[in-house]
Amino acid sequence: MPLTQLVAMVNGMAHHHEGHAHQKSHNHGSHNHNHGSHEALADILDLDAEVLHEHLTEVMAWVHERTGTAATVLDLGAGTGAGTLALARRFPGARITAVDMSPQMLDHLRHKAHAAGLADRIRTVEADLDTAWPDGVEQQADLVWAANSLHHLADPVGTLRTIRAAIRPGGHLVALEMDAFPRFLPDDALEARCHAAVAEARATDMPHLGADWAPLLRAAGFTVKAQHRFEIDLRPPLPEATGRYAQTSLRRLHQGLEGRLSPEDLAALEALAEAVPQHPDLTVQARRTAWIAEP
Repeated sequence: MPLTQLVAMVNGMAHHHEGHAHQKSHNHGSHNHNHGSHEALADILDLDAEVLHEHLTEVMAWVHERTGTAATVLDLGAGTGAGTLALARRFPGARITAVDMSPQMLDHLRHKAHAAGLADRIRTVEADLDTAWPDGVEQQADLVWAANSLHHLADPVGTLRTIRAAIRPGGHLVALEMDAFPRFLPDDALEARCHAAVAEARATDMPHLGADWAPLLRAAGFTVKAQHRFEIDLRPPLPEATGRYAQTSLRRLHQGLEGRLSPEDLAALEALAEAVPQHPDLTVQARRTAWIAEP
């Protein structure tokens, strides 16, 4: 697969990362998302970045300690730019290319970069499976960042080989993957049934979600230099946006599970989403694993 198609595939499927039962055809779907759909997706990605800010900071510190400096960074599947901006702050001398198939996402990212005073170091590229890369994107990078996107790949080893060819000697790939979708009420039986239904669906649509990527990286010719599991367990006092994050996530879960849950459970899930911001047992629990690999 040429690098052009690689990035289109990765970023075309990356946005759904915070899960919430999406469809694999996606970025969540087709290339024809309407404006409202893009706004909803941008909203959940921004909420994820706000609520899990400390987690992303921890990941970036771990990455920086093990990779050193980077002058050129490629962010595959940049979405609204949480990872892009974090990379720009952690690697203050780096030039960053943020790639995504959605012009709306990239416009959102550019506004955020401008507001943060980082626009001069961040270049955005719209790439799709049916289009050629703009000039200059094929340059090799010191660091390639792929967050919550690899599990969507149809041919992980083949795609990883293409990523490997885009990394300079001595450079690194950082793969960050969720083990499962976030939980907000860990002792709630309804949420447990919802996550079981998601797990059943993803066994077909996303069989590599939660996989151990070390063997796949090695099969693609990488040397795995480090691996770390990050446990997320947010308890009160929670970030201000947590209630809205949980509500938006559960509503997307509801949309994705229509036809997979009973009408009674769907109605109960809708009611839970409405009430969850004020729920006394609200938490955020998730697990994500990072791998650092060298070509």
